[in-house]
Amino acid sequence: MASVDSVTGDGSVGLLPARRSLCEDVVDRLRAAIVRGRFAPGQRLSEAALAELFGVSRGPIREAFTQLEREGLLTLERHRGARVSSLSLTDINEIYELRVALERLAIGRACRYATAADFTAMSAVVDLLRDAVERADVIAVVEADVRFHDCIYLAARHERLYAAWSVLRPQIETFLFSRSLDQRNYLDLAVPEHTALLESIRSKRRAASVTLIQEHIHTAYERLTRLSFKP
Repeated sequence: MASVDSVTGDGSVGLLPARRSLCEDVVDRLRAAIVRGRFAPGQRLSEAALAELFGVSRGPIREAFTQLEREGLLTLERHRGARVSSLSLTDINEIYELRVALERLAIGRACRYATAADFTAMSAVVDLLRDAVERADVIAVVEADVRFHDCIYLAARHERLYAAWSVLRPQIETFLFSRSLDQRNYLDLAVPEHTALLESIRSKRRAASVTLIQEHIHTAYERLTRLSFKP
């Protein structure tokens, strides 16, 4: 089992942010560990072992299991804890089909409702993306990539749409983290593709933006599945 430091990422514990529950903290830490591959697909997770690892009772672990099952990251097993989900090609197809539908709506609404503050946030993420690419830090590239799309959903001003994205996002992150590490063309395309998306939204070209996001997601799907699921 991974150490507490490896799960939190920076080795620090610190104080929880105001109004954050213990369960929310456990969910975030366990989700990050799964998404970043610190717990392998198919690995069984024990409530008791994780409670000891995180220094909490089993209650927050049990609640975290339930939340992460809803997000598709865990499969609960009666009397046996939980198992980290493994994504099949069918799973990936469903995830990316749903992502296209959600993101078409999100970018169309962002073209209409995005504010100067939204564009500032997107530009800042593109800067982070560019810096990560220059350092060839693939983990930071993936984090910035997903954050940029988060900005699009926030700019859409649609709470239920953002909630749907929030459930789907961890599965997309898991696949990106597990499949992007050795793909140079991912780094090469990251900045120009996201810059093009930003400029299209800024220009409020709704139809062009919808086409652009479809092509962007399709390219990502093809790249990530080509080597992962051979005939």
